[in-house]
This record gives sequence, C-alpha cells and structure tokens, in this order.
Amino acid sequence: MMSKVTAEQIKELELMIAKAKKAAAIIENYDQAKIDRLCQAVAWAVSNLQTWKVLAQEAVTETGLGEYASKVNKRNKVRLILRDCLRQKSVGVIEEDPAKGLVKYGKPVGVIGCLVPTTNPCLTPAGQAVFAVKARDAMIFSPHPRAKKVTAKTVEIMRLALEKEGAPADLLQVITNPSIDLTQELMQRCDLVIATGGKAMVKAAYSSGTPAYGSGAGNSTMIIDETADVKEAALNTRISKCSDYGSGCSCDGNLVVHAAVYDEMLQALKDEGAYEATPAEAEALKKVLWDEQGHRLPDTVAISPQQLAAAAGFNIDSKYKFIMVIGDKIGKEHFFSSEKLTTLLTVFKYDGEFENALTMMRAIYEVGGKGHSCGIYSFNDEHIHRLAMAAPVSRIMVRQPQNKANAGAATNGMPATSSMGCGTWGGNIVSENICLKHYMNTTWVARPIPEDMPSLQELFGEYYDEQLEK
Repeated sequence: MMSKVTAEQIKELELMIAKAKKAAAIIENYDQAKIDRLCQAVAWAVSNLQTWKVLAQEAVTETGLGEYASKVNKRNKVRLILRDCLRQKSVGVIEEDPAKGLVKYGKPVGVIGCLVPTTNPCLTPAGQAVFAVKARDAMIFSPHPRAKKVTAKTVEIMRLALEKEGAPADLLQVITNPSIDLTQELMQRCDLVIATGGKAMVKAAYSSGTPAYGSGAGNSTMIIDETADVKEAALNTRISKCSDYGSGCSCDGNLVVHAAVYDEMLQALKDEGAYEATPAEAEALKKVLWDEQGHRLPDTVAISPQQLAAAAGFNIDSKYKFIMVIGDKIGKEHFFSSEKLTTLLTVFKYDGEFENALTMMRAIYEVGGKGHSCGIYSFNDEHIHRLAMAAPVSRIMVRQPQNKANAGAATNGMPATSSMGCGTWGGNIVSENICLKHYMNTTWVARPIPEDMPSLQELFGEYYDEQLEK
C-alpha cells in the first residue's frame, strides 16, 4: 500500500528526529541532580492546578470524551510518576549486587516515539515526558487527530519548562498534524515506540520494525465474595466506574458477586448512584453500544449515564452516576460481558464455592481483556491466592478501586504509569506497568566471584548416574 505521507512531511519528520538526537546528546552527560531537577521542572510546569485545569477543559472540549473533574484529578498520576523517578537512579551506576559481582549502569535508549490515546491527551504526554527526561531520552509525541491541539499545548508547556532550565526544548516534540501514515513513519525512524491505546495502534507499533512497548485492552472484572465489605466495594466500584466517564481500560466493567451478599451489594451500588436498567432498557443499551457483530460503537464511548440513557431512548435522573445491567450469560455473543468504555457496569451473580466465581472470571476474560487487570473484595486470603493463581491478568487489586490503583497509587506499591503491559495474554512483550526501567538501556558489568557451581549430584539429583560420566 502506498504511503499517504508527502515528501515534505517526511522531510519535516526527519528534521524532528535530527533535532531530537541533538538534544539528547546535550543532556547525555548531565549528572543525576541536574536530570532530577529537569524532571521536577517539567512535572510542575504541566501539572500545577492552574495549568492542568485549563488543559483538562480543553481536552474535554476538543475530544468530546470524558469528564472535566476526572481529568483534573489525573494530574495526581504525574506526581506519582515523579515520586518514583526521584527515588531511582538513571545516571551512571543504578544498581549493585556485590554478592554476584554485578554493577549496572543506566543509558538512554535514544529517541522514543510516543503514541498518545484520545482518552488521555494530556496525562500520557506529561507522564511519559517525565520518564523520558529522567532516562535522558528524547521523545516525539504522535497525538490522536481528535486531540492534536491539546496534546500540542501540553508538550509546548513542557518545552518551555526545559528552556527555562537551560536544557534543549527539542527533547520533547509533537507532530502537529498527525495521521496514521505519519505515525507509522515516526515509528520506523525512532529507537523505541511506546504505544498506549487501542489494539490497532499497538499492533502497528509491533509491526514497525522498531522495539516497542504496548498496552492491551481492558475488561476489568471484580469478584465480591461472601466476606466482602459491600459498602466499601460499592464505593470503590463507583469511584472506578465513573472515572472520566468510564473511558479508561481499568474502569470496572463487570462484578461477580456471591449470592449471599448479592442483594445487599445491589442496594449498596444504588446508594452510590447506580441506576438499574430494566431488561428492555438493557436491550436498548446494547444496540447503541455495539453493532450486530459486537464491535464497540464510538458515539457512546466515555459519556455520562444521562447521555447514554438518552442515546438508548430513555431518560434517567441527574442524580445517577452510572447504569448497571444484570448479566445472565457470558460469551462473545453476550456483549455485556465485554469491555464497555463508558458509564455502564454489568453485575453477575455466583453461588456456592469460590471456584464458581473463578469459572465466571475465566469465561469473561475469554470474551476480552486478557492480561490487563482484575480485582477482588475479600478478607479471605485463600480466595485472594486462588484468584492470583487462576486469573490470566498482569495485575490484581485487593479491596481497591481498580482505576485508581492498578497504575500506581499512594496506597499501594504498584509502579506509577500511564501505560500498562498485558503480557502475551494481551499481545504485549511485558506483563508489567511500563515505568522508568523500560525507558533505559542497561550495561551490566561483571567482576569475578568465587566459583558458584553445585556438584553434579546436587545439580541433577536422583537422575545423576556416575557411570554415564566416565
């Protein structure tokens, strides 16, 4: 297929790459203190409340997606990323293991191409810029066309912060008129790609011929067993489900609730602002969320529950925070068990032994979301352990709002990120939160140590046969 990129666009892109390499070369020999200061300057310039509020509003206005208050709150992720970065080394020796005689040195990866999703046009550039600067990389952002103005403004704010510190602004650049073809050209020319977004975007990154980190699709599912504090579970469900009108891949999509607490949980959800759709309303909702083949329709992504109900032909009061439907069956042909990406939640009931919940969980991830995340509200450590053993996901949150926890929080130890690898389950290379170590190359230096080799008897155990070694 012929590229739709013009010769002029190619020339402009090549100039951006050249400027990025020149900028990276300037900071390559900065010491750790100077690099950390740059991280602080960039993070503060973009995430202070007065600046971020403007960006949040412009993001909602330009994209038509999400909720202003939620987008304002997302600046906390920038703070968490900065916290993690300031606690780690990226210049010179970054790790030592005297017992093994190993010393590791951090090195930049070079020029990174960052693909920015339309749902996070400010957070993704801000968070990834902090990582890039910390690792002494340069980064070129390719925005979603629907969010190109606000993404460009976000990057420009960070460029000015670099300039004020005497560092080259071209460490951070943005494609102002993005397209799929131009993004593909960027990916082929940079040293590393970080793709946060839809399946097609991630697949394109992996097909670019450039090393790439990607994220997978979500279908976050939470198990509420008979030991759960249902009020806590309902509160956290509302927090996670409603964040940015459910646009995030970590927003709760499905609850699997034990029969013993099912009625109490439904009431607790209603107390938190859930509207329970009737069977007829659920059918109407299904038609505006998916086409007949189960493909997600874009017009109902990340909208308020009132807008969602109106799209389906009915009205709900302004007091409601989200809509819930009662799930009966799970499978690819039962669309409510798939990812929603809006203010809609599906509630399933299980009875009897915990294995029944695990069976439903496995079935849901066969529909979609393998590799991403799930969670549990339980005080039974055996149940938590069994879920961890069984779930085909990279991260499990225990008694926490999924959307606020799995990408790092002040109340758990997850590495802060705006991009989550989903392992081979989700078509990704790593099953970790993409964080500082992924933005660096590492040089290992090995010094001699006393010989560390067990005897043949220790090594092979009962299989060792001395006669076969003669």
